[in-house]
Amino acid sequence: MKFRIHNFIFLLLICMLYACEQPYLIDDSASSGSPADNPNGNLTVSVFSIEQTPFSEITRTAPADACTRLNFAIYDASGSKAKQINQTSAEADFGTASFQLEEGTYRLVVVAHSSNGNPSMTDLTKIQFTNAQGYSDTFLYSENITVGSEPQNLSVSLNRIVALCRFVITDDIPATVAKMRFYYTGGSGAFNAVTGFGSVNSKQDVKFDVASSQKQFDLYTFLHDIEGTIHLTVSALDASGVEITQHEFEVPLEKNQISWLSGDFFGRGASQSSSVGVGINTKWDGETHYTY
Repeated sequence: MKFRIHNFIFLLLICMLYACEQPYLIDDSASSGSPADNPNGNLTVSVFSIEQTPFSEITRTAPADACTRLNFAIYDASGSKAKQINQTSAEADFGTASFQLEEGTYRLVVVAHSSNGNPSMTDLTKIQFTNAQGYSDTFLYSENITVGSEPQNLSVSLNRIVALCRFVITDDIPATVAKMRFYYTGGSGAFNAVTGFGSVNSKQDVKFDVASSQKQFDLYTFLHDIEGTIHLTVSALDASGVEITQHEFEVPLEKNQISWLSGDFFGRGASQSSSVGVGINTKWDGETHYTY
């Protein structure tokens, strides 16, 4: 009996030692995160530049100058997302991501923005931001890539895919105004990463806390084509959220262009509507000025 017990204990110790020597198995098939999927991956992507022209006629040479967030995503041949890496400008390796991929053809998508969170990127044709996250200047790189047997490094440049309505109040903002609300339709809060155009009909709703000195408000959207028009409702709210005054506007926009909309807001009378005529500046400076 003693012999059997000793044999059992001996075999148990051998099994335990064997188990301790085995490596942990990690499923990397759907890994996501930051700073990198695999620092020694076979595909390394670096954001080389983010093109600002013609918004402000300058070229940003560092991604941190133009955005606070970067999203790298890999989609397989069927359009399904295989991997994703999200980064913020606070991270040391901001602008560089590495993936370990099987040989094959993929779609690489890189999105740069300054929203309060990361967009939903499950659907390649519907990369979507929400009202809660907010909308910001947004840039895109989207191309098919081929991964072979040898590691490769890609340097990519991103291009702006939004239009901007810059709303400027030229008269004094009353002390009772605590927030300005901008509700607009006609654009999109989501975009198709293949075409770079808006892919849904969104109801975009943005609120700004204001001080008497703040006169400019930037409203971003993804257009469904190169040009489009948004229907904009602007409301001034008091500290309790009660509406003080409201005006409506039809604003023509163009992708990668600023439409300035300026005028006296509080001296117009209650609930007036304005239709802004289309008059695109022929100079390639990326800005068109309207008055309301």
